[in-house]
Amino acid sequence: MRELTQTEAIDLVGRFEAEQEIPEQMRADVRMLGSLLGQVLRESGSPGLYDDVERLRIATIQAYTDETPEAFARAAAIADSFTVERADEVARAFTAYFHLVNLAEEHQRVRVLRERDGRPDRERATDSVAAAFMRLAAEVGDDTALARLQALRFHPVFTAHPTEARRRAVSTSIRRLAALLEEHDASLRNGADQRRAERRMLEEIDTLWRTAPLRPEKPSPTDEVRAVMAVFDDTLFTAIPHVYRRVDDALQGPAAGGRAPVVRPFVRVGSWVGGDRDGNPFVTASVTRTAAKIASEHVLLGLERAASRIGRTLTLDATTTPPSAALVALWQRLAAADDEAAAEIAKRSPNEPHRRIMLLLARKLTATRERDADLAYRDPEQFLADLRIVQDSLVRAGAARQAYGHLQQLLWQVETYGFHLTELEVRQHSAVHAKVLAELDAAGPRSEQTEEVLDVFRSIAFLQERYGPRAAGRYVVSFTQSADDLAAVHRLARYAAGPDGDVPVLDVVPLFETFADLQAAPRILAEIVQHPAFAERLTATGRRLEVMLGYSDSSKDVGPVAANLALYEAQAAIAAWAQEQGIELTLFHGRGGALGRGGGPANSAILAQPPHSVDGRFKLTEQGEVIFARYGDPAIAMRHIDQVAAAILLASSPSNEERNRAAAERYASVAATLDEASRARFFSLVKAPGFAPWFARVTPMEEVGLLALGSRPARRGLSVESLEDLRAIPWVFAWTQARINLAGWFGLGTALEAVGDEQLLQRAYDEWPLLRTLIDNVAMSLAKADDRIARHYLELGDRDDLAALVREEMSLTRSWVIRVTGGTELLGNKPVLQRAVKMRSPYVDALSLLQLRALRALRDTPEGAPVDPEQQRLLLLSVSGVAAGLQNTG
Repeated sequence: MRELTQTEAIDLVGRFEAEQEIPEQMRADVRMLGSLLGQVLRESGSPGLYDDVERLRIATIQAYTDETPEAFARAAAIADSFTVERADEVARAFTAYFHLVNLAEEHQRVRVLRERDGRPDRERATDSVAAAFMRLAAEVGDDTALARLQALRFHPVFTAHPTEARRRAVSTSIRRLAALLEEHDASLRNGADQRRAERRMLEEIDTLWRTAPLRPEKPSPTDEVRAVMAVFDDTLFTAIPHVYRRVDDALQGPAAGGRAPVVRPFVRVGSWVGGDRDGNPFVTASVTRTAAKIASEHVLLGLERAASRIGRTLTLDATTTPPSAALVALWQRLAAADDEAAAEIAKRSPNEPHRRIMLLLARKLTATRERDADLAYRDPEQFLADLRIVQDSLVRAGAARQAYGHLQQLLWQVETYGFHLTELEVRQHSAVHAKVLAELDAAGPRSEQTEEVLDVFRSIAFLQERYGPRAAGRYVVSFTQSADDLAAVHRLARYAAGPDGDVPVLDVVPLFETFADLQAAPRILAEIVQHPAFAERLTATGRRLEVMLGYSDSSKDVGPVAANLALYEAQAAIAAWAQEQGIELTLFHGRGGALGRGGGPANSAILAQPPHSVDGRFKLTEQGEVIFARYGDPAIAMRHIDQVAAAILLASSPSNEERNRAAAERYASVAATLDEASRARFFSLVKAPGFAPWFARVTPMEEVGLLALGSRPARRGLSVESLEDLRAIPWVFAWTQARINLAGWFGLGTALEAVGDEQLLQRAYDEWPLLRTLIDNVAMSLAKADDRIARHYLELGDRDDLAALVREEMSLTRSWVIRVTGGTELLGNKPVLQRAVKMRSPYVDALSLLQLRALRALRDTPEGAPVDPEQQRLLLLSVSGVAAGLQNTG
């Protein structure tokens, strides 16, 4: 097939872009950023690089649009023709391009959100908390709806699972580019120096190009803690109180800010970063203490700055805004403890009592951060009490706007974050506890592992004493298989405390992960609530109980379809048991970013939950690249939180619960068929003799383990002889890299075929939220897959039978998903998502072709011969680039 002329290439790219119907402003951003990257490549000092990148780009676009074997073969031949050094440069160029496209898409989302926020009907957005409140009130009445709003709880838990493929240095460069793109927009609006803005972007893109895309070594757990802190500093500290403010503005209208808010803080942020030691030997008790210390320093510094800022602006004269008696008494108490500072502040703020107080409170926060015992706050409740005295004094003096303005936002921040910022959770495997307890009960010498496990409990006690009981205390037990697994935690805590020590306050959280454990969950819970220590804590919390469900291992255990159905049934059974026992249940969803690990839109998943399984409370893990995608930009973070909170509020509405209950009953026989057929199909693949080594050969699974993604090891053993050896994250990540995405869809086609009735399935898709969510997620997973590229990966193995099985199921699933959703192609009913996938696909193809040539060379290395480090580097570069292009990895 001949190479296109320049005119033909320009026409091809123009037609491809036009077909995607990209918004004009976003199209302009992509073109500008792409043009600047092209200039950087031409100036890179590598002759011909830009031309080679363009050759491959045009070829993959032609292969994507023509869908002919000849066009695809030509693109593959171009990728194969490069030297390893040139292929390395081309892979880096495409990866940089994806970072820029992702930035342009994020910028467009922010642009749209801001335009919507500027309209007077903003509060009537159909998926906002305010809109959800109105809908709920129409069903249950204003008073009940308000009570539910004020009891609402959204609890994201950040984890450090190794799914964020890009370096922190790259992320930082992209954030700088985001700010420059904002400046560029402003220059277009205001007629300012547009060329200056573009010059600065060119400089930053050059920095991005020259920054090594691969980490030289794995990050330490402390590095991972600091990465999460960047999200807090940049967005969450201010974004979450702004969400509260927006909801209150919508509900109270013009009176908002002039009277007490009706909204109570409904977000709590948890973290496993520095606390999750299941399978990670690098997370020690010392690391856990360090993680809590870093988080506390960040939040105290944020609170200190906010208090100082409010103090500097609260220049209210005592004659117009007289202090209350309580405020005067507070000043006297603070001044007595910090007399020199009080005298200086009084001199600078004459007759401004509220300002004086706030400036002294800021000093107390500084003392708290620096561990100055004479001035430090004992706990956040003490600080909240002082702030409420200030707020009450302002209200009494008629300054309600000052009382419920920025001061109210500071109160919300303290109520949300305390002095600890994130509620640090510990996780450990039940088998580790059993081993340590056996050693302790034998009363022999204690091993290093035993001392470390006991030190974790001492660390929890220390953190609770220093930062308050909310700072730490949840203890998640992985692979909970019996009530004894949970009771073991309390026994270990007593061993750690010794005869005279204090046992920390512990909320022990069972984690049910495998299919069998999910089925056994109600029985295990019924047993554990009879345990004395567990029952005592249950009483102390007002019969509150948290239960965690694992999406990853259950999906790897029985396949994505059966796992989704099993998770629904487990939630329904646990929720029914909790209702009978009078227990306030919170289900903790261990979802990953990828669809094979429970990923996908959270709000639609929430609305598909069984009756009483949400009840105004929703907790989930946020992992890897998802953290930065959802919380990296303030506008997007606020929108995400607003959408999720709205779904939580509506999930327990009578209409939604009745819809889910009725659909589950109506389509029970369909569910049974889907479960049986999908599981049998999944087992025919993963239980086939030699499957695990074949999987390791046809995907870059082994090489993924070489990427310095996170501190946690990728697998449980030294080799992969069975699926049990492999963690769920690389299982999903490897299939994603091979453009097969098998973990997100395999078995659904056979399951839908087993039902066979197309009209019945279309009705079920319309009426049954669980099936709709499952099929929509599969559609996205398949849209990001590519049958042509997948075939080349599968050919790396020597099992034609397994390769044929995968390709047949992919084709069958694609066909049935399109028919059930009523379209002509995947994601036809979700045009915005479809556009985003199509826009990226040919560029991802280019990186996949480079990855394939590297993987083929590595697989052809004779046994015992040294691995070519250049080919290995090329493969790892392509892995990073494909992850950036597909935007969900593991």
